[in-house]
Amino acid sequence: MDLKSVLKPVDVESLMPTMGIEDPHLLYHYIELWDGGDTDLTDKQIAIIGVPESRNATANPDTKLAPDEIRRSLYRLYRWKHNINIIDLGNLEPGETVEDTYQILAETLAFLIDNGITPIILGGSNDLAFANYKAYELLNKVVSIVSVDSRFDLGREDEPLKSNAYLNKIILEQPNYLLNYANIGYQTYLNSPESIELMDKLFFESYRVGMLRQDVSEVEPIVRNAEMLSLDISAIRQTEAPGNPNSSANGFYGEEICQVAMYAGVSDKLTSFGIYEYDPMLDYNTQTSQLISHIIWYFIEGYLNRKNDIFFKDKNSYTKYSVTVSETIEELVFYCSKKTGRWWVVVPVINIEKGTQQTYYLPCSLNDYQTACDDRIPERWWRAYNKFNH
Repeated sequence: MDLKSVLKPVDVESLMPTMGIEDPHLLYHYIELWDGGDTDLTDKQIAIIGVPESRNATANPDTKLAPDEIRRSLYRLYRWKHNINIIDLGNLEPGETVEDTYQILAETLAFLIDNGITPIILGGSNDLAFANYKAYELLNKVVSIVSVDSRFDLGREDEPLKSNAYLNKIILEQPNYLLNYANIGYQTYLNSPESIELMDKLFFESYRVGMLRQDVSEVEPIVRNAEMLSLDISAIRQTEAPGNPNSSANGFYGEEICQVAMYAGVSDKLTSFGIYEYDPMLDYNTQTSQLISHIIWYFIEGYLNRKNDIFFKDKNSYTKYSVTVSETIEELVFYCSKKTGRWWVVVPVINIEKGTQQTYYLPCSLNDYQTACDDRIPERWWRAYNKFNH
């Protein structure tokens, strides 16, 4: 792919005052900046791409200004302890129409993902998550999506695609490559009862912000099961991230959202991460851009701690636990990684017509195992079982 035809290098020097960035350990000096010429991406692990697109934004037109403002804060942070090859590919040139932007972004992301490079997308409006999904479609890869958002952004079937109405377009896309969708951090009073009920009918996962705040570590198995993560800044409470017109008084705290990003980075399966809906014009003293830069920093910190223990190549690396639960015909089988302490539970996928049964290893938590030991079926297992055998 000719990146020069779709991307514009960012002039970081014009964004950053020279005073205070002399330290060679700052990301300003550490992350490679693409200069617009031919470049070898062979050894690159992560690529940063800004997408200044907001034509389908809902009451947030200035989110197109976000990418460079995020960079102003990001490049003031210090590097990580371990080395990692990151390149900033600048900003995507918006297409003549917003649909053109979706197509260009999808092709660019597909190129990077196919070459083993994890893109970090700096939006731009939340509808760009649709283009992120289309990248996996171009690669003919099924994808599980996790969205950190206070709203489901479902939209109606007859409603045009926009930042608060894109998920329905992904669900109805044919051929469809969506394996699973999970929402993290929705707020009940911001979503209609009908949309909450629909999420259940589709066997999608949805986790209220209040529930997750009781134990943020429960986010880990959710993001471990996803290839794609999108973050709408409105999921963070307004006092923590004022740079968004659609945020509310409630939501995640800054420390919590950074922990979510860390878990996402650690996930061996996750291959793309997008951050959307930041409006620099509403920000206060760069508070939101600083938080976003911290989110990116923690995501990459997590990436550096990947353990490659999701593919079950060597069963001797896992401890097997079988639990008899009275509500099930068969026992529940759990695996715990000896390397990381992470858990999985086996979900049978039954094809009655062919008379076959496959095994799906569903990421779970210690709490799920303990629930089974208490003679109760974990909700996570029930949802997956019903989805695969519906």
